[in-house]
Amino acid sequence: MDDIKGNNMNTEMHASEVAQGERFEFGKNWSRFIDGLTEEKIKEAELSLKNMLRVDTLEGLTFLDIGSGSGLFSLAARRLGAKVTSFDYDPYSVACTTSLREKYCTNDVNWKVDQGSVLDNDFMSNLGQFDVVYSWGVLHHTGNMKLALTNAANRITHEGLMFVAIYNDQGWVSKYWTLIKRLYNRNRGGRLLALAITLPYFMAHKSIKALLQKQIPRGMTWWTDVVDWVGGYPFEVASPEYMIDFYYDLGFALIKQKTVENKLGCNEFVFKKLGH
Repeated sequence: MDDIKGNNMNTEMHASEVAQGERFEFGKNWSRFIDGLTEEKIKEAELSLKNMLRVDTLEGLTFLDIGSGSGLFSLAARRLGAKVTSFDYDPYSVACTTSLREKYCTNDVNWKVDQGSVLDNDFMSNLGQFDVVYSWGVLHHTGNMKLALTNAANRITHEGLMFVAIYNDQGWVSKYWTLIKRLYNRNRGGRLLALAITLPYFMAHKSIKALLQKQIPRGMTWWTDVVDWVGGYPFEVASPEYMIDFYYDLGFALIKQKTVENKLGCNEFVFKKLGH
């Protein structure tokens, strides 16, 4: 009963933030993505996890997917052998993840899907701890990235891994994108104007190879990624140095990173929690 009440409250809060133009509906974007999900995209997601985590399998490990979105990487982790817990604040994202679980892992007791917020200390504490905590391109969309990064770190077992991706800090360019994202979420007219302003940039810089392949690394699709980027609000950024120092102070060591240098996009990090 408490879980139902909590989910209803999250859904109401989410709807209110969307109505006020303070939050992008990531889940509706993902629902369009999973309609075209293929085995090739799932394999690409599995390869992404294996490469960054430096593993061939996740067999025997527990895996927490914070902000599961489409559910693609929860599915990838499950197929690699992990016992998976997925959650998202967006009810449409929860529905997407649940849909993938039912399609590919029907009645699987080793894949749990829930609705919740990474900013909710009680919810996070009740999840327990995990061998791998994964949150790609999520924690900067919470409205309180520092708390989100901390709460995510607290869910990791000793010597466990944190795989996180955060938008790169580009200084004034990031401030420009913040304005674009606010415009997109204002109303329908704002969405059309924001896309009209930004599409030429994406067409000029990213689209030729992506359109030919019809997908980009990590199993994503070009258009889903563009809408996710332009609309993604709340929006915060961090430099690689900030991320490394932040997690060092929490008792983590960096074991792998993949940065975009001074470009647009997410820097990826894998941190290991030091044992005591």
